[in-house]
Parts: sequence; structure tokens; C-alpha cells
Amino acid sequence: MSAEGSKKKRGHRKIRIGVVTSNRMNKTIIVKVQRLVKHPRYGKYVKRWTKFWAHDEDNIANMGDRVKIAETRPLSKNKRWRLVSILEAAEDLTPNRDSA
Repeated sequence: MSAEGSKKKRGHRKIRIGVVTSNRMNKTIIVKVQRLVKHPRYGKYVKRWTKFWAHDEDNIANMGDRVKIAETRPLSKNKRWRLVSILEAAEDLTPNRDSA
């Protein structure tokens, strides 16, 4: 067997894009991922969302950031996802005292 053939390859990992709704925990963020589901009777597309607990090693994600998360092994009771990258940083919504 060749060296390349003996290496184990990781399976395809799921990737989701969502918005950070909480970063209060140490090294953990909660990401809200939205999807569209077709209503079985009326055919209208309805928004549904799911919350994922994701591992943020460096505590770099802030509330409101659009992030990419990937599936990983279980890290705790709820965490099965990890932060891959921050796609879009949230705008700072704190009022500026100099402009008033």
C-alpha cells in the first residue's frame, strides 16, 4: 500500500452560515441559522431557524457577526460545531457621544 492510500481521509463535514446571537460564554458562541421550508399544504415558503452552539477558541466572534461554522466531534453536552471564519462583522450599534 502506498503512503497516500494508508492515510485516513476525513468525511464531508456540514457547513452552515448564520448570525451570532450570543457570545457570553467563554470559547462558545450561539449561532442562529435560518432556512426556508415549503409549507406542505399551502406551498408558501416559511422561515425556520435553528440555534447551534459552536466552539470559538479565541473569542473573536461578536454578537451580530455573520459566521461560517463546521460540524465537528462532540466538544461538550451541546457543542458539535466550530467556528471556521467570520464572513461579515456586525456594525457597532453603540451611540457615539461626540455626535450629540
